[in-house]
Amino acid sequence: MSQSLTQTRYTISEVEARTGLTQHTLRWYERIGLMPHVDRSHSGQRRFSDKDLDWLAFVGKLRATGMSVADMVRYAGLVREGGHTVDERRELLERTRREVRTRITELTDALAVLDYKIDLYAAKPAPHHAAPADSASTTATSVNAVAGKVRP
Repeated sequence: MSQSLTQTRYTISEVEARTGLTQHTLRWYERIGLMPHVDRSHSGQRRFSDKDLDWLAFVGKLRATGMSVADMVRYAGLVREGGHTVDERRELLERTRREVRTRITELTDALAVLDYKIDLYAAKPAPHHAAPADSASTTATSVNAVAGKVRP
């Protein structure tokens, strides 16, 4: 399939400005195989397409999930290998989704504990002569109670 002669092309500086990724990172992505082949101008300057920008946005989402660079490179390699790798790609994404859901649950529990403590401190200042409000036994009991309430 030939590319349109009017297809927009971006320099590495323009991609840096659009994505927030440094030129060093963009070159590294290409070097490690995370970035598909980037076209070059007749003078050797990288020319990124809209499709490349879409791919970088997707890679940014994978990074946000906490997916390892090795897994991202593996995924990119599977994409390049073609349609027969769809099942393996799906499995990799499903595993990442499970990990993200686990982290969301952990963060939701942590947030509930923070909310509890903030509400506790906002409701009543601790007297100077009394035991601290966040003594180990009080905190452990409160944390367990709050964490138990936020589990699905």
